[in-house]
Amino acid sequence: MRRPVTDPRTAAGPGRRRRAATGTLATAALLLPLLGAAPSGTPAEAGSADRLQLAFASAAADHRVPQSVLLAVSYLQSRWDAHAGSPSVTGGYGPMHLTDARTALANAPHHSEGTEDARGDSARPALLPEAAPPDPARLPARLRTLPEAAALTGLSPEALRTDPAANVAGGAALLAAAQRDLGEPLSADPADWYGAVARFSGADDTSTAAAYANDVYDVLRTGAERFTDAGQRVALAARPDLAPDTSQLARTGLREASAAGTECPSNVSCEWIPAPYETFGDNDYGNHDLADRPASQRIRYIVVHDTEGGWEGVLKLVQDPTYVSWNYSLRSTDGHIAQHVKAKDVAWHAGNWYVNAKSVGLEHEGFLAYPDSWYTEAMYRSSARLVRYLARKYDIPLDRQHILGHDTVPGPTTATVRGMHTDPGPYWDWAHYFQLLGRPLEPTAGPDGGLVTIRPDYAGNRPVYTGCAASGEPCAVHGSSAVRLHTGPGTTYPLVKDIGLRPGGQDSTIDVNDIGSRVSTGQQYAVAGREGDWTAIWYLGQKAWFENPARKPTAVSAKGLVITPKAGLESVPVYGRAYPEAAAYPAGVPAQAVSPLPYKLLAGQKYVAGDLVAGEYYYAVTFDTASHRVVRGKDLYYEIQFGHRVAFVRSADVNVGPSTS
Repeated sequence: MRRPVTDPRTAAGPGRRRRAATGTLATAALLLPLLGAAPSGTPAEAGSADRLQLAFASAAADHRVPQSVLLAVSYLQSRWDAHAGSPSVTGGYGPMHLTDARTALANAPHHSEGTEDARGDSARPALLPEAAPPDPARLPARLRTLPEAAALTGLSPEALRTDPAANVAGGAALLAAAQRDLGEPLSADPADWYGAVARFSGADDTSTAAAYANDVYDVLRTGAERFTDAGQRVALAARPDLAPDTSQLARTGLREASAAGTECPSNVSCEWIPAPYETFGDNDYGNHDLADRPASQRIRYIVVHDTEGGWEGVLKLVQDPTYVSWNYSLRSTDGHIAQHVKAKDVAWHAGNWYVNAKSVGLEHEGFLAYPDSWYTEAMYRSSARLVRYLARKYDIPLDRQHILGHDTVPGPTTATVRGMHTDPGPYWDWAHYFQLLGRPLEPTAGPDGGLVTIRPDYAGNRPVYTGCAASGEPCAVHGSSAVRLHTGPGTTYPLVKDIGLRPGGQDSTIDVNDIGSRVSTGQQYAVAGREGDWTAIWYLGQKAWFENPARKPTAVSAKGLVITPKAGLESVPVYGRAYPEAAAYPAGVPAQAVSPLPYKLLAGQKYVAGDLVAGEYYYAVTFDTASHRVVRGKDLYYEIQFGHRVAFVRSADVNVGPSTS
């Protein structure tokens, strides 16, 4: 997504749009965060830190719902955060995520924004047809739970949206109503509430409802304790032996859904909604390419996107043969997954054909530039389970050079750098995500390791951004995964410049979509210097400084392999794709240019080295797959963490060695 000027929560959908790019466990791996310090800037009032805990107790008693069930449901919805009364991406409010989404589906998806060609292959002309916007006229029941809670409690919709205690009471009333509708007693035993929890999810099928309820009972068994975004301390004691009555699911009246045809782990809810492989006018076709991965070429990446639109509208788009495609969509309210393109085939989602040909794309229902349009814990968990499944199946390492944000996919050529998309953006919680992936971002070396892993405290890290609702206007203050970079050790120094984004040498900005001078949680860089509370890294061919005080670090020490130019070379070119040399192409397959980006890797600089790969190109420009070819060259490339995005350098140009040398 690039520089929106309209708030998607309130704007009516635009007219027809042209095609462009898309944004996006086992119980033991779903470790809940330990009790930590309240986020800076939002301290609880003296003596009031337990106010929300008391609200859960009061609501549980008033509506005869076990307090532990109420707490566990709320944790899966919001991790007990209130988000200052701001709605989630699907119009959900407060700790219980009560939904009032009358305008949630009237949003223009970001697939229709920006200039990026989602396919990212210059061998095939970019097609930019129009696609109809989503229809906001009909809202499913899962997006209308707040009015139902208002009717049950007599509380005003405004109170349910803005008062956390009222919101918790509304959630308790909904759970009690679901229990009564199932003909079950208002039991004090949490094991007797499985069916009501499944109904509370808002899902309309048993598979999704069961996956949601299973997650709630995982939380009940594991327990949790944390400070919320408002500085409220909330705790849930563990019940490791709790066994719910899952037979209640059969009495919920929900439809049976089939996961037939899907490639998903067994512990998520998944359905098959295929993206069409069809021809249309002028012998063109869409919206993906058939392939034979991993037999034909390895799957190396998983790309995280956000949809910039509501669920129903996004599903309509991916079923349009003249539009773009991605492999999976994930729903915010309950974590439900829809698969659209088989992993063996190549979806058009990342804007870089080399990455597309070697990746799986995941679209998450959400908005980059509206930080308070928050993601639910249910979606984070479902996504983490899917990524773990795919990573195991295709041997994909769980790190930020393989689990990419769309914003870290490089432009394939100089001409495309400025048009690349920037989702999921600075508000995606990468630290929490990697914790759910079972790969928490921990130090791997002492201070002399030579590398740093970016890891600010998400809640307390609150850089100012602009451009969320209107160009130049400040965004709402919010936790962030991103850290800003300066040309010297202090905030008075200018921001680092990105000559690819601004060829004229203009300054970087603090716009929410400007990635020219920032790094993201989980990314690793070689240390270039330290001065006081500031650390320098090598970034885009220059030293870049970020504040990293020992008392509140924004990075942890690491070690690994780094590359640097070979002796005698003042600089080496940097590439946005690892394509073969011209001699590798067979007859009938036009050679693709091995074109460098506008950046240089200079002598003496170090960058973290990822995979060593042979140059590769998937030739697929016709509907008939008979002409498709995978071309492999002899030239080898290293993937590197070069700036905010990854990049590639020829192995013949660089030396590789340990970061500690």
